[in-house]
Amino acid sequence: MELRHLQHFVAVAEDQHFTRAAERLMVSQSGLSASIRVLERELRAPLFVRTTRRVTLTEAGRALLAEARRILAQVRAAHEAVAAVQGVVRGTLAVGTEQCIAGVHVAGLLAAFRRRHPDVEIRLRQSGSGALAEEVAAGRLDLAFAYRTRADSDQLRSVPLAGEPMYMLCHPDHRLAGGPAALSPADVAGEVFVDFHPDWGPRRATDAAFAAADVRRTVALEVNDVHSLLDLVDENLGIAVVPRHFRHKRTALTALPLKGAGEVVYETVALLPPPEATSPAARALMALLETGGGERHGLGDG
Repeated sequence: MELRHLQHFVAVAEDQHFTRAAERLMVSQSGLSASIRVLERELRAPLFVRTTRRVTLTEAGRALLAEARRILAQVRAAHEAVAAVQGVVRGTLAVGTEQCIAGVHVAGLLAAFRRRHPDVEIRLRQSGSGALAEEVAAGRLDLAFAYRTRADSDQLRSVPLAGEPMYMLCHPDHRLAGGPAALSPADVAGEVFVDFHPDWGPRRATDAAFAAADVRRTVALEVNDVHSLLDLVDENLGIAVVPRHFRHKRTALTALPLKGAGEVVYETVALLPPPEATSPAARALMALLETGGGERHGLGDG
């Protein structure tokens, strides 16, 4: 079994298509098909169910995929470790992040990293905190900037970045804008809410605050980006509960602190594998963040 056979197999499994996988790998489709057939003969099991439109994994293929990814990750880590001993950080840095994460300016951090380590290929994925945690634990991301996890595990550890209270945003003409200087979850029960997909950190923090106050709420307008949320609130279509730093993104909106939800309810962290499994590139990025390369104590990405 050769590493290129495993690389070819993983590419086909991820793309679910031989032609697309061949284009991504820059190999001929016939060569890719031959490589998969060699692997299937060696393992004595079909790995894919082939149709005219796509391919899907067989049970044997699903079993192989996790191991193939693990093997390829270990090989990549070995190359990177040797390069690090020689004083050079090489390879790939796969980073995940939520939108507008507090405590780090991701774009600035990656730009500083590229200037310092030009031989590293940077890959970035934006998603919700739950999905990012799974990607780091599975080894598909080197690290991620996300909403806090409940606890560390054998596959995942967290490094605190920032913590801040939640604020309620509303249109200046909304009835709540002229009310108390601070609001509790009970004060806004029954309002129309704008919020993110349930996997995003601010939504998780808001859900936790309302659950702790035993107040039910219904999210009528659900979005997946910050600017859409702010636009909907700006049109007085609903209110939103967001981390404090969001109020600086649309200063015309009324921002009131959410009381009774704890002093700090929105906490962000860097999610990483255990120290022994953390790549040299990820360690270099965290070292840069610790020295101020990513404005750790700033407002985060907009």
